[in-house]
Amino acid sequence: MQSGPREIVTSFRPIPLDVPEGMKPNEFFNSTENLNDLVHNNGLLDNPEGLLLYRKALGHSNEFDTSIIYNTSQTILDPLGRPVRRTQVPEQVKNVWNRMNRIIFDYMLEQYPDPERHLVLAGEASLDATWPLTSPGVPSIRMLHNHFIVFDKAELAAAPFADASNPNLTDGGQHSLFQAHMREVYRAFFDELDLEILRPCQAGSCKIALTGYPQGLPSWEVTGGAASLKEVRFWKEYDILLKGFIDFYRTFFGQVSTRNSPMPRDVYFPALVEEKLLFNNDLLKAAKMVRDRCIHDAKYANAIRWQPAFKQLIYRNDAGQLIVTISQNSIGNAITELLGVVVRRVPDADAYGRAEPALVDKLLEVRRRLVAADLGTAIATPYWGVD
Repeated sequence: MQSGPREIVTSFRPIPLDVPEGMKPNEFFNSTENLNDLVHNNGLLDNPEGLLLYRKALGHSNEFDTSIIYNTSQTILDPLGRPVRRTQVPEQVKNVWNRMNRIIFDYMLEQYPDPERHLVLAGEASLDATWPLTSPGVPSIRMLHNHFIVFDKAELAAAPFADASNPNLTDGGQHSLFQAHMREVYRAFFDELDLEILRPCQAGSCKIALTGYPQGLPSWEVTGGAASLKEVRFWKEYDILLKGFIDFYRTFFGQVSTRNSPMPRDVYFPALVEEKLLFNNDLLKAAKMVRDRCIHDAKYANAIRWQPAFKQLIYRNDAGQLIVTISQNSIGNAITELLGVVVRRVPDADAYGRAEPALVDKLLEVRRRLVAADLGTAIATPYWGVD
């Protein structure tokens, strides 16, 4: 079997939303009005912590696809002021969110136990104000949300190969700034983090053979497998990886922005930043290279996301091990593309209608388990009730 990224087609039912005249779609999608539609037409469950489980109307997969969003749309009206990553979530909310994550991931592994048949993944993305505000790539919902997705590997194998030069597939490998110029610095920095459950993957062991991805990203095996997701320690280490990434990203792009810039404020690991980054010639040489190009190349400078931009996910590899990985540069790829899956969504109500009953049945079962664990209250929509 030839390995390479795949492009699959996922059908969806066109969404009956009217964008007010004079607004761009990405402006409307950040509004409270749009989030109300998300609740009333696609909402599955919500809770007092503000966490909303919903069906993805524009999904990645019609096999299994759902998300949890930290819905602050009515309490924080400024889209740029909303929490957009795990480190910004209050501890009591994160505790509930982690429990929800575990229950849904356990369900996916139970429903799809064979790693040869299904690709299972869950994760979240940075939705900071990291794009130019006029860019079409500005997030459609500027609030923290995560994804739970399952792909049928037979469908992936039958799908055509994706264009390997697609910029959304270049988060790692030879195209990545971190990978090409700071690989050893980056990995040495992560090696100093206090991890017990997460263990660095052996070279090549984390890749999905079908796609050959992820490429070039540091990855960690979850020792203990799914049982470790029940441990508070696992989620603390999941956050440690994110905090380390944020420190590295902010430090590097701070040096790109301003030569010999001081340590960023409020870093999580100041001793590591000082010892492993601010005194490292390879990192500072790479920063100078990027800074010089920004000064002379307006298009290149405009494309940089100056604040931490990342995708972080948990997925199951071909051997059935759970793997954690995190993206490492300023390219705005979709979360599935870290694993070499490009999703082309097409409006096709009939095709979606054929897949919808089985998909919704699974989502309602997940909801029942969350309600039983006192993690929320069921929501009724035109498509399902609250039984």
